[in-house]
Amino acid sequence: MPTLNAHLPVLQVVVPLLIAPLVTMLRPRGLAWAAATATSLMTFLISVALTAGALAGEDQRYELGAWAAPYGIELSVGSFGALLLLILTGASTLALLAGKTSLDQQLESERQPLFLSAWLLALAGMSGILVSADAFNIFVFMEISSLASYILIAGGPDRRTMPAVFKYLIMGTIGATFYLIGIGLVYMMTGTLNLSDIQMRIQDVTDLRPILVAAGFITVGLGLKAAVFPLHVWLPNAYNFAPHAVTVFLAACATKVSLYVLLSFDFVVFQQNLLGHETQFAAFLMPLAVMGILAASAVALFESNLKRLLAFSSVAQIGYILLGASMVSLPGLTGSLMHMFNHALAKGGLFLVVMCLAMRFPSLELDDLAGAARRMPWTMGAFAVGGLSLIGIPGTAGFTSKWYLITASMEQGGGGWLLVGVIVLGSLMAVAYIWRVVEVAWFRPPASGQTEFSEAPVPMLVVTWVAAVANIYFGLAPWLQISLASDAAGVLLGELP
Repeated sequence: MPTLNAHLPVLQVVVPLLIAPLVTMLRPRGLAWAAATATSLMTFLISVALTAGALAGEDQRYELGAWAAPYGIELSVGSFGALLLLILTGASTLALLAGKTSLDQQLESERQPLFLSAWLLALAGMSGILVSADAFNIFVFMEISSLASYILIAGGPDRRTMPAVFKYLIMGTIGATFYLIGIGLVYMMTGTLNLSDIQMRIQDVTDLRPILVAAGFITVGLGLKAAVFPLHVWLPNAYNFAPHAVTVFLAACATKVSLYVLLSFDFVVFQQNLLGHETQFAAFLMPLAVMGILAASAVALFESNLKRLLAFSSVAQIGYILLGASMVSLPGLTGSLMHMFNHALAKGGLFLVVMCLAMRFPSLELDDLAGAARRMPWTMGAFAVGGLSLIGIPGTAGFTSKWYLITASMEQGGGGWLLVGVIVLGSLMAVAYIWRVVEVAWFRPPASGQTEFSEAPVPMLVVTWVAAVANIYFGLAPWLQISLASDAAGVLLGELP
């Protein structure tokens, strides 16, 4: 139906945005969960249709109110946006499908409709970032998603969430302010906020110093939002104390949405128009990526709490994404974008396992997980699959993107072998911290009286294994992420229209 297809970019945002206030009025709580889950599933189907259009090479643009850009607001979905929309809507849908029992445990019944309304607002905000072709509207949607995310993280019963949310709020506000200052400088020099129009007009700017300052503000601001090392201090506690379903949702997509804006803005606007900016970009981000991989992985080796261990692992995986981008080459950027997709699969699946484990081991301390595989063999089997993908074992999704990163590193010349060493060392450290969990769960004897079979609820377990199987499927048949990532990398580097 061509008329409906033409409206898909705006429906991606409007559907959750309109249903969010209606969810607040639904009682009992099961009805609110059903409405939120159905809405999230609808957004996932819309993203699948947009992805099909991106794969077919369609120009998926939408002009609000039929006002042509740059005078009107334009929405646009390319290969990069489609890749991230799949991650976002898929993670939201799986987290809600699996999380009903967990949310019933962690939230009071009267608060659930408000909580799920905030969930849909976060989904709408992040979707708006991914479809917006206007720099200021990206900021607006960024604020919508951030405010809703603060509510989601604070929604759990643990009062230790409050300091974590406050730190997240402060860091997120600083990041958004830096981004807004950068946008203001760009607007001052170009007179437009439409990204395509900025790309054209910036070529006529004679004094580039404000543009260079804007690039610094935007990079640092979005680095804060994306938890780039060493700007990641808000992330571990935010993931640790948030409700388990929220951690599944945010760990799979929140930082990647900020990285989407960072890479899109830097490559399309700055690197294609500022002479030598790609060297500055690489010199600034490559050392941070290397330190993020090694330092965060080292911290994960000594973490005693499973959620914090996986949170620091996420900081390390963001380092891999930035490492590929900082090479400023087609293979490196392709591997970087692929790793966004593959890491979302692995980490989303691992946090689904955490949700299952929390039903029987609420503390999630490693020492308390002794013998967990005897009580929950299917749950720990899914953890093994997700862990193998996170490490990058052949046959899993994580292998394909790391192979691209290694190939791109070897093309960098003599120094490239150092980057290969960093990637391999980071993967070996991932083997070590994943093995810590495996050793405790499989090879330590359980506490007395804790040997009976006691799996997670079946719906939760089924969704968890859907994520685990997806890690294997996209490892054996990685055509989707390779196609979208390579097309997106070509556009970002200016090699494709």
